[in-house]
Amino acid sequence: DKILNINKCHLQPEPSNTLRNSFKEIALEQGLTFYDVRKNIGFLRNMIVRTSTTGEVMLVLSVGEDDQEKIDNLLNAVLEKNPFLTCVYFTVNKKVNDSWFDLEMTHFFGKKTIEEFLGNVKFEIGPKSFFQTNTKQAIRLFDVVKEFAELSGKENLYDLYTGLGSIGLYLAENCKQVVGIEEINAAIEDAKANSDRNNINNSVFYAGDVKDILTNSFSEKHGKPDVVITDPPRAGMHPKVVEMLLQLEAPRIVYVSCKPSTQARDLNLLQEKYNIKKVQAVDMFPQTPHIETVALLELRK
Repeated sequence: DKILNINKCHLQPEPSNTLRNSFKEIALEQGLTFYDVRKNIGFLRNMIVRTSTTGEVMLVLSVGEDDQEKIDNLLNAVLEKNPFLTCVYFTVNKKVNDSWFDLEMTHFFGKKTIEEFLGNVKFEIGPKSFFQTNTKQAIRLFDVVKEFAELSGKENLYDLYTGLGSIGLYLAENCKQVVGIEEINAAIEDAKANSDRNNINNSVFYAGDVKDILTNSFSEKHGKPDVVITDPPRAGMHPKVVEMLLQLEAPRIVYVSCKPSTQARDLNLLQEKYNIKKVQAVDMFPQTPHIETVALLELRK
């Protein structure tokens, strides 16, 4: 709840610093208020800058007041000072938390998405799309997953917590079929669009909670998995998902985690039927304590 004046953040590439500083300058010129988290009042709440290796830049602004005139004046001034912006969105957030997955995004300027490449796969990223923040390391992470999966081209691959399909689509050319499940509906729409955009014809995606979608009837419809890729949120997998994986008995599970402690909990449960063959850490967030870990599990025979 404290304000820290940062002129340059060394962890973010340009134009993040330029944008943030110009926002401050314009806000002071226009007499805009800054959000107070204790009182839940104020206009300027927060902003997200998304950049891609293709050079495109997305700006998403969150404001605490539904005042279209203020929003227009601010964003038009920002665009005048920062003509490099590819697309701009805003949302009005009057809640006490900063989450905006349940809020409506209003497209204000430019394209509706920015482009990013992982290997040969092109992704269109929207304002609510989950995508790895560190693209170069994401390729390293996905290559570890690919190595652990040991795909021959004949496998039925389940991609759990698929997001916008990034891992599944990255591996699609190396397996027979990709079946992805993701809770956030907008992400699944992105996954389907990215699949079509890249002419990937061996993928199918479902929106819904993995614990509700992944059932025996689901596996009967799509075939038993030969390999399961699971990349859950920080809370790890729901106990029902772990139980279902034990029932499905896929020969190989590759578990990607952004929180090793919850991964360790789930791996301990999966050891009922699986051996942990190897674990590889990938530093996705340099200069922070956070790491991603990839674990390979093989079904005991």
